Amino acid sequence: MSDEATNNNTNGVQTRNKGEKKPRPKSTISTNSVAVVINRSDTIDVKNQTDVTTDGARISRMCDDNELISAFYSDFDTLYNGFQRGLRLSGDKPCLGWKPTPSSPYTWMTYQQVNDRAVAFGAGLVHLGLQPVNETRVGIYSQNRPEYIIADQAFFRHSMCGVPLYDTLGEEACDFIVQQAELSAIICDKSAKAKTLLDRRKAFPVLTTIIMMEPIESEIAARANAEGVRIIEMSEVERLGKENPVAPTPPKPDDLCMVCYTSGTTGTPKGVMLSHANLIASISGALKVLDTVGLALSGEDVLISYLPLAHSYERVIEACLLGVGARIGFFQGDVKKLMDDIKELKPTIFPSVPRLLNRFYDKVVSGVNASRVKKFLFNMAINSKTKELKRGVIRNNSIWDKIVFKAVQAALGGRVRVITTGSAPISGNVLNTLRCIVGCPVLEGYGQTENSAVCTLTLVGDSEAGHVGPPLPCTMVKLADVPEMDYYSNNNKGEVCLKGPNVFRGYLKDAEKTKEALDDEGWLHTGDVGEWLPTGALKIIDRKKHIFKLAQGEYIAPEKIENILIQSPYLAQVYVHGDSLQACLVGIVVPDPDALPGLASKLSLHGSLEELAKKPELKKAIMKDIYDLGKRNNLSSLEQMRDIYIHSELFSVENGLLTPTFKTKRNDVRKYFTKEIAEMYSQMADTIKS
Repeated sequence: MSDEATNNNTNGVQTRNKGEKKPRPKSTISTNSVAVVINRSDTIDVKNQTDVTTDGARISRMCDDNELISAFYSDFDTLYNGFQRGLRLSGDKPCLGWKPTPSSPYTWMTYQQVNDRAVAFGAGLVHLGLQPVNETRVGIYSQNRPEYIIADQAFFRHSMCGVPLYDTLGEEACDFIVQQAELSAIICDKSAKAKTLLDRRKAFPVLTTIIMMEPIESEIAARANAEGVRIIEMSEVERLGKENPVAPTPPKPDDLCMVCYTSGTTGTPKGVMLSHANLIASISGALKVLDTVGLALSGEDVLISYLPLAHSYERVIEACLLGVGARIGFFQGDVKKLMDDIKELKPTIFPSVPRLLNRFYDKVVSGVNASRVKKFLFNMAINSKTKELKRGVIRNNSIWDKIVFKAVQAALGGRVRVITTGSAPISGNVLNTLRCIVGCPVLEGYGQTENSAVCTLTLVGDSEAGHVGPPLPCTMVKLADVPEMDYYSNNNKGEVCLKGPNVFRGYLKDAEKTKEALDDEGWLHTGDVGEWLPTGALKIIDRKKHIFKLAQGEYIAPEKIENILIQSPYLAQVYVHGDSLQACLVGIVVPDPDALPGLASKLSLHGSLEELAKKPELKKAIMKDIYDLGKRNNLSSLEQMRDIYIHSELFSVENGLLTPTFKTKRNDVRKYFTKEIAEMYSQMADTIKS
């Protein structure tokens, strides 16, 4: 199929739709067998991953004619058309699977059955009074399950826009979202979620309808009736739809697909408006990369769905699979049983996050360390396969796979051929060890909700860790100067800025924040600081704003915490530190020299400030005080520091830790206490292991 005509997207970047034309790399990959063998020399040059444009931005070398891709398949330009494509290709094979009970095997709905239910549910929504137009927004408050996908497809069928809700938002954020997005109808999976909405009903009178995926409990029905809210089961909506069919009004590519609210760190959450074209661009960029390196998705693939569908990362991945007629199996909803689900489902595609992969790694290493023989063989196997990785060879059929890693690979079902990780960085040691153990590509991605989940992805065969790869073929990336932090683009360092068809439309009803994120030329300013490596891969090295992610993927605003903890009568200065490779916060505190003697006296301690700072009794007392202070000020458990280092000398302009206007020089403080910070995290790791 020939390429289609070039068109302009809303960000001013020349793009074109790509047809079925695909490269045919020599790499060997099979979804039906266990064997996975990839040789990077057959596919791409990992030493030359990007091309530089005339304005200094960089794009993937997989871009045809230096143009960004907007659609990989010509019949996959909206998420509605993507599912219809999967329906045609699947031949009505299994689509969505779930376990009715823990002891039951996976039960499957076919593509046609999913489509039939989506048709009925969509018509039922229209019958209930929801208008089949893009301005109609419907909330969905549910864990991952088949009904989530059915509801999504029903929205798309009638150009409606979904708005995901999730538990970690908090009550105030939930109130804000329901009101701002004008959610008159919300679909819930469990009674507990419906109860939460009804308990908060006075905060959002706009809500008039709750649709339940599961049977309605009599108590919830009574509460809803008392609140004047219509509550109805999803099955009943589907019945109404069957009796009152409605012709589809599918969306156009530029129509909104979803409003995905970011949890944020301070203030109210922001509603990221993502169009079908935005999401299709990210999907297409990912498909292009996988296809180029011989990992093309097909109807034989199986995905394990457990990462929240409320976030764009999982949405993009599942849309990729649905568009090729593959299967998606849902976990039971209990993370403790996830490994059991994986073993039974035998997925070929395994999206993950560092926190889970770290646990998996720790469990493997812990088992190995229990035996000297196991540890000896394990280290030999890792050394051997690491040498292969450096040559660009990835496989799971070596002698070491059969002798040492077979049980670990079996724990993942024995068929995994691609693992992806995102949401937060993963340590290089864990990443490369996992590549050796599982014997398949482990690809690290980087992105934000604002750029439809992913904008860069590491390349198969690149054995160097610590970076996030080159841009996807749908995105161009440039680095902008950050003079206040001494980062300059002419030194290949600066704020990461993105442009392309996957960049969002703006924040719902918030022109001011939209203007802060998108400049006049359509560049999305991420707030992350990056560095171009000699290979053309991007490395994230800092954060422009004083916000960072922990290993769980949660954002933390340190200055908010510092402003609370500085209220302690015992402290003169506080510096809160977080590391995206760590799951908790630590801090540097400077005691108030006037208050410290009084506290020391209460604890029967004596000595100079320097001597007192080293006393464990003093540290324990200060830790308790700031913990109680944080708790009184509603700091979450993730916002509480797990360890502190007491420094006896005040930060000052003279010692280089304060600016002339007496603001903390965060980068300099971090560098100054590098050793102490590393020791705190190391001691915590040792405590956990013991």
